[in-house]
Amino acid sequence: MGRLFWKFFLCILLAQFAATIGIGGTFWLKNRAAQQERLLDIDTSPPAQMAIDAAAATLEFGGSNALRQLLVQTERFRVYAVDDQGRELLGRHVKPATLARARTMRGQTAGRHVVRELEGADGVRLLLFLPYSEHFRGFETGATRDTLQAIVMGDTRAMPSGRPPADAGAPPSSAKPAPFPDMGGMPPGPRMNAPYRSFIPVVAATLASLLFAFLLAWYFARPIRDLRLAFEGASSGDLAPRFRNKPGGDELKDLGHDFDRMTGRLQNMMDSQTRLLHDVSHELRSPLARLQAAIGLAHQQPEKMAASMERIERESVRMDKLIGELLTLSRLEAAAIHPLSEDFSIADLLHDIVEDACYEAGGRQISINFKGDADIGEAIVTGQADLLGRAVENVVRNAIKHSPDGGAVEVATSLLDGGRQVRIAVLDQGPGVAAADLGAIFEPFFRASTTQKSTDGHGLGLAIAQHVIGAHGGTITASNRGSGGLCVEMLLPARMPA
Repeated sequence: MGRLFWKFFLCILLAQFAATIGIGGTFWLKNRAAQQERLLDIDTSPPAQMAIDAAAATLEFGGSNALRQLLVQTERFRVYAVDDQGRELLGRHVKPATLARARTMRGQTAGRHVVRELEGADGVRLLLFLPYSEHFRGFETGATRDTLQAIVMGDTRAMPSGRPPADAGAPPSSAKPAPFPDMGGMPPGPRMNAPYRSFIPVVAATLASLLFAFLLAWYFARPIRDLRLAFEGASSGDLAPRFRNKPGGDELKDLGHDFDRMTGRLQNMMDSQTRLLHDVSHELRSPLARLQAAIGLAHQQPEKMAASMERIERESVRMDKLIGELLTLSRLEAAAIHPLSEDFSIADLLHDIVEDACYEAGGRQISINFKGDADIGEAIVTGQADLLGRAVENVVRNAIKHSPDGGAVEVATSLLDGGRQVRIAVLDQGPGVAAADLGAIFEPFFRASTTQKSTDGHGLGLAIAQHVIGAHGGTITASNRGSGGLCVEMLLPARMPA
């Protein structure tokens, strides 16, 4: 297991252990204080009343010496006998608070002889009570128990002094001995030591903390370890998804799904870059080959130098245009151009584009028709007019390229959604595009199967238009016309003047 697992494990374990010690210590101190307070109390349980009655009978009929012998032999429920001067019969220390409480309770417990004061057969007056510190659950077996039982039942032969009381007589033959409280008739067995018993909850809480800390540490460390392995694989070029089949539910699993999405986008970008590099090298190979051929022809036939120079100039312009379009596309893909900068009239921009397109299409007798709503002149678009104009111009020029000589290109505009959107549709009369290629014509260097090989261009115009329209918050789509040709529709956010 990794270091992160042990960090989680130790931190959670320490937190659980500290909470256990804190809570356990609080209850221990509270119970200790309650026990200390209870030690000052007087035991009022039924066994304590029986012990007081036995001691009182011994004192009354046997005197203080007999009571002393009884108390010496007694190991549990040893009654305290205190005289008027505060001296205990066996010389035991009596807490002043306990003695004061016993004297207060004297005579206040009617019907319950938990505190008694009486004069013995030898004239000694003693206060009898049982502090709670002498409280035990049961009686010892043996001589002490037999003595107490005999005293309670009136058997004078078992009294330590051996003297029967003055009015003692044999118990009636019909009297049944009272059952002695011996915990269900069984002698009290060995009790678990209290200090060891108090450690049981602490040990149980510690074991539970260990188990809980282990499970939590394993739960947190396992997905992080999987992520580390995934990053190692990605650094070596393996971008395959790893968390696709693991259901989500918490932040760590969602992080794994985000990693898969990131690697998927990286894979697409790498594939796109590889394809772009291949397309660029292919597009540059043809003009370079023609340049080399023109230079070789100029060396071999000096009389055709002018024609060779014209070919060299034309290929150089074509290469310069290709490189310029590639730079523009690269900036757009890297989001290095921020289009939202100024407000302009979309109608004025379209009029300028149509006017330039008419001049270019005049040589092929292609007419450019502009149609727009009456309110299109008031629509305002926010962005870069030059960049957006170049994108729309690319779409219009692409329509001119694919239209037959003498054909027509239509540029139609309208307002949608109460003036919050402007629609620009460019319709041509060319061969159209196969339905399977409609979504791919906006990719760089794409050429449809219906495109003539003699058509000039590099397949970057529509890709640039898509990036520019998207940067302005709009969309661009293509569809085939029912009457033949292609319709490219652009939607841009707009607003009407207040």
